[in-house]
Amino acid sequence: MASQSFLLAILALTVAHAIASDPSQLQDFCVAEKMPQVLVNGFACKDPKAVVAEDFFFSGLHMAGNTSNKQGSAVTAVNVAQIAGLNTMGISLARIDYAPYGLNPPHIHPRGTEILTVLEGCLYVGFVTSNPENKLFSKVLNKGDVFVFPQGLIHFQFNYGTNKAVALAALSSQNPGVITVANAVFGSEPSISDDVLAKAFQVDKNTIDRIQAQF
Repeated sequence: MASQSFLLAILALTVAHAIASDPSQLQDFCVAEKMPQVLVNGFACKDPKAVVAEDFFFSGLHMAGNTSNKQGSAVTAVNVAQIAGLNTMGISLARIDYAPYGLNPPHIHPRGTEILTVLEGCLYVGFVTSNPENKLFSKVLNKGDVFVFPQGLIHFQFNYGTNKAVALAALSSQNPGVITVANAVFGSEPSISDDVLAKAFQVDKNTIDRIQAQF
């Protein structure tokens, strides 16, 4: 009985690991067919005979993003939407540009872990663990430093310097998704009731209305 319980435990751990990332491909590649006739979890495969080198190519990460916005940051994503050949590969990346004191605001990637490398400048980064601890793990990163943000946890990057900063992020999903916390909470369409938000944030409704007006 003990042996059977041990085997069941190993099987459970194996299954949990197997579903922890994007599905694995069962062929050399599965280039995304962007106009499929059937809906699947991801994209259907393009006919291999129609696949070309451009299906695995993207150009543009050498160009800085436009950081002239309220947050002072810009993300140039390279996922399955830009490279159809990433379909089923379970990876993607992004370039993030930061103006002086620019912020990539608190956000979540629901489908991917992120590993970030600083290419230029200095960044203050961190992530917060789930309830009930909500512990902050943070670090100041310099050029060449690397930091990991676990899947599904709120994280951020802030350029506290007077010079611009650039980072490159790799993610463990062809389409990791992004939920910017402030945008989702205060800028949803239709809006979340100010009764709900006032109680959640323990402030008055006028304060909530002022914040929602910013989004």
